[in-house]
Amino acid sequence: MISRLLMSVAALGLTAGMASAEYKLTVLHTNDFHARFEPISKYDSGCSAEDNAEGKCFGGSARLVTAVEAARARAENSILVDGGDQFQGTLFYTYYKGKVAAEMMNKLGYDGMTVGNHEFDDGPEVLRGFMDAVDFPVLMSNADFSKEKLLSDKLLKSTVITKGGEKIGLIGLTPEDTDELASPGPNVHFSDPVAAVQGEVDRLTASGVNKIIVLSHSGYGVDKKVAAETTGVDVIVGGHTNTYLSNESDRAEGPYPTMVNGVAIVQAYAYGKFLGELNVTFDDAGNVVDAKGEPLIMDAEVAQDEATAARISELSGPLDELRNKVVASTETAIEGNRDVCRAGECSMGNLVADAMLDRVKDQGVMIAIQNGGGLRASIDAGDVTMGEVLTVLPFQNTLATFQIPGSAIVEALENGVSQVEDGGGRFPQVAGMKFAFDASKEPGSRISDVMVMEGDAWVAIDPAKTYGVVSNNYVRNGGDGYKVFAGDDKNAYDFGPDLADVVAEYLAEVGPYSAYTDGRITKK
Repeated sequence: MISRLLMSVAALGLTAGMASAEYKLTVLHTNDFHARFEPISKYDSGCSAEDNAEGKCFGGSARLVTAVEAARARAENSILVDGGDQFQGTLFYTYYKGKVAAEMMNKLGYDGMTVGNHEFDDGPEVLRGFMDAVDFPVLMSNADFSKEKLLSDKLLKSTVITKGGEKIGLIGLTPEDTDELASPGPNVHFSDPVAAVQGEVDRLTASGVNKIIVLSHSGYGVDKKVAAETTGVDVIVGGHTNTYLSNESDRAEGPYPTMVNGVAIVQAYAYGKFLGELNVTFDDAGNVVDAKGEPLIMDAEVAQDEATAARISELSGPLDELRNKVVASTETAIEGNRDVCRAGECSMGNLVADAMLDRVKDQGVMIAIQNGGGLRASIDAGDVTMGEVLTVLPFQNTLATFQIPGSAIVEALENGVSQVEDGGGRFPQVAGMKFAFDASKEPGSRISDVMVMEGDAWVAIDPAKTYGVVSNNYVRNGGDGYKVFAGDDKNAYDFGPDLADVVAEYLAEVGPYSAYTDGRITKK
């Protein structure tokens, strides 16, 4: 009897030891917030106070404050992290740059974030100002920034934080093609994500850290590749592709979390519409033994924190006069969803390309090309405010005209469709021309049937003929891989009017506007 009792006590002690060895961590996360401090509509653009009062809006910093506080209260241990691209997207960024993002992220109590490509939109200077203002580490592992004085003494490849007595390693990851997507400057050189992550994992594990989370602004596909080709990573918090993962919605691109090689991959769409909540259980060796959760939608059921809402309202004061100005009207919604505009012809792409071409047609320009990634929102039917136009076109790009042979235009189109299966932002929306593409073929050989409107007739593009082209200054100078457009030999003028102004004035001139597609881009 005594022996059996001793065995029972020993078993209880073993069970208790096993239980105490488990460590539970709730990973709260956001990504691709894009300065959506105010609530947004179902189109991811501005939402009126009236619609918000009626429960038709989503997101906004005030809702996130409430949701994060509630999530922390129900968690044993928690961290709040961000997958990049806090910058750019609304007038808040245009006017304040990174200052409001820093203020709101500090208020929310983030534990870390990775650098997104849009954090480099205004060069290292604005990023440095943001990093100096925040109370948490900003990370980027896959780049050599040692020669960039504004970053070298502040930006980190990885860091270690402590929660509930346990050390957690955080590693940052940024798109390898950020030099094509933004303006990091000549002193920042990006590298392969797999090698960069493995290098930091090895360094962290050598120092005794056995729980490692990658904060990745590299896209769902790259995250799965990193998970498959590295060892030692436990969780990847993603961004960049605005991917919605869920176990409940039939609109999700995959499960939440997506498990690859034992790594839990999560992402929470974009614009603060969801707060990701991943509950992870680690064993004593730091292995993930359970990972489950679901993105929490920030709808009207989530109350707005009053103090935060009041602060956002105060900060919006200088912006109101401009963005509330009605500049046009549209009879139908204009589709600017990234899933559409980065995969084929979309009505927002037609509007913007048409407006660009209309503005410079008297200069002998025949073709307009706009990158689909530069279109950031849809516009609903009814009155169109300048704020809505600026939400669609937030980058302060200027109209750029240049001359180039037909062969180079075809090369540019090949670049434009080269990443269509990955939702690449370089997808070309066009006017004055039409083309077909076959995504089943290898990149570089996908384009066919390129026609240019000459007079009132469609004519096959002439590879040897020089054409006048209009785009935005970002694309003209090689952004999104359009290197064939760059250089000083194109008779280029990059300093035209702001693209948002061009579109607003075009809408006013032709309105009320009816959105349309006409088959100028076809898929084979």
